[in-house]
Amino acid sequence: MTKLYIKQAHIVSMNAEDDIFTGDVWIQDDRIVYVAPDLQFMEPQADRVISGKGRVLMPGFVQTHIHLCQTLFRGRADDMELLDWLKKRIWPLEAAHDEESVYYSALLGIGELIRSGTTTILDMETVNHTASAFRAMAESGIRAVSGKVMMDQGVGVPKELLEQTEASLNESVALLEQWHGHDGGRISYAFCPRFVVSCTEALLTEVRDLSAHYGVKVHTHASENRGEIELVERERGMRNVVYLDHIGLAKPNLILAHCIWLDDEEKRIIRERGVKVTHCPGSNLKLASGIAEVPDLLSRHIQVGLGADGAPCNNNLDMFQEMRLTAYMQKVQHGPTSMNAKTVLRMATMGGAEVLGMEEEIGSIEPGKKADVILLDLNDFHTYPAHETDLYSRIVYSATRGDVETVIINGTIVMEDRMHLTVDKALVLKESDRAISRLLKRI
Repeated sequence: MTKLYIKQAHIVSMNAEDDIFTGDVWIQDDRIVYVAPDLQFMEPQADRVISGKGRVLMPGFVQTHIHLCQTLFRGRADDMELLDWLKKRIWPLEAAHDEESVYYSALLGIGELIRSGTTTILDMETVNHTASAFRAMAESGIRAVSGKVMMDQGVGVPKELLEQTEASLNESVALLEQWHGHDGGRISYAFCPRFVVSCTEALLTEVRDLSAHYGVKVHTHASENRGEIELVERERGMRNVVYLDHIGLAKPNLILAHCIWLDDEEKRIIRERGVKVTHCPGSNLKLASGIAEVPDLLSRHIQVGLGADGAPCNNNLDMFQEMRLTAYMQKVQHGPTSMNAKTVLRMATMGGAEVLGMEEEIGSIEPGKKADVILLDLNDFHTYPAHETDLYSRIVYSATRGDVETVIINGTIVMEDRMHLTVDKALVLKESDRAISRLLKRI
């Protein structure tokens, strides 16, 4: 049994009482066992002691919409709207992927995510070579829910991505049976039909049944772009969320990315069916998709998480950036008090955990929870003065990914003193350049 002792940190717990205090955390194996003002009497029993003096200890960020397979495409699809972005750039690049390129694309993204304090992700891969991404997740130590993308129809879809319905389902189930529950549950599977436009009703209804059978999430895109909504209405005769409800997919295990253009009926369905939403402000701005009505969704008691989406539509996977954009976008539309720092930080931690159905395991610093925590060093020009300053404000509005000093996931130190311990940075950067060069030649 490994015993890790973090002493005298400024703890931002994100628990139900929003406790903030200076104290200690005792970790055994993958769990937080004790959180108290002083556990110094236990120090001799620790295998490792980390001084938290002058540091902020908080839960790791939970990002609820990521595309690791797209990290290699950073800077390759700028200044485009969603449907052109997909058809002209992203789908051809995804079609060119091989096992090695997916592996290094995933590691490149994971390295960035860990470096900026993200400890858990909900990821959506591409059609092919998803096992390579799972291998990268397993080796890196990140906590992840992921699945292969599913596409069995669509205009402009490259032949390498266009699947037969049965083959898509069979491969998804095979991946689920191989990876779901890996490393004591650190890795989980989700069915990932890309969006209604690229999926037949036969595929979506089978996903509905298989997700219920295996007890796993369904992760898809919805109502991101007006053109997408028009396509769905033309092909299915109703709007995205209404259609998903019509075929029985609108259930508590459904997680919808974006949800920018919802009408009142769709919001009602999401609320009543317990569907979860993930907000991706950086991506929504860059693709000019629109601004999701996050304050309205929260006021309806809809669970909303945050995600950076993919590197070619952002171009960072940095939760600090997503938190600031989440707040600023709403302030412009609804006034300066419409989205405060505390609300945003909760969305980035416990909110994300709730979206994933993991609120009993992650999202706050409490005894019994998984040891997914980060240490921030806020002793710098851009985060001072600190005297009697609101700590939520310092984290959301002032801190940057460079302030993340140590990252612990599942009780394992994966980054210490800003140095990766589970991802070989030099190798990943070198192989990422080689991989994208190979993909560009292939297309």
